Amino acid sequence: MVDTLSPEERSKRMSLIRSSDTTPELAIRRALHALGLRYRLNDKKLPGKPDLVFPRYKHALFVHGCFWHRHAGCKVATTPKSNTDFWLQKFQRNVDRDARVQAELRELGWTVQVVWECELKTPEQIQKVAISVHDVLKGIE
Repeated sequence: MVDTLSPEERSKRMSLIRSSDTTPELAIRRALHALGLRYRLNDKKLPGKPDLVFPRYKHALFVHGCFWHRHAGCKVATTPKSNTDFWLQKFQRNVDRDARVQAELRELGWTVQVVWECELKTPEQIQKVAISVHDVLKGIE
């Protein structure tokens, strides 16, 4: 299948994809804050700049997009039909980087938690995930 966009249009569209302050990230941040949890955002001192960092608990939370980070079994984690080799390599680099970063954080004594975009679609799901994160943190205390 041929890409229907010109290279310039594709580049413009791809540049609009955000790496922070995404809708799922903002949703979980609001829910966690409402539960009384305080966090730092994208701590550059830590490997991978986790989306949310709870320094008191040495806990790092990543909010991953299912497409970009290849959520196993998720219908959003599809592979584009054009330029497939490029995409497969890109996705593999993302998955490898995620694994490396999580291992580095664990070696530094941090706990790591990943929340997937598809788990944050409804207010009920968001609340359930927020309570789960809250419970994990209280278990660390």
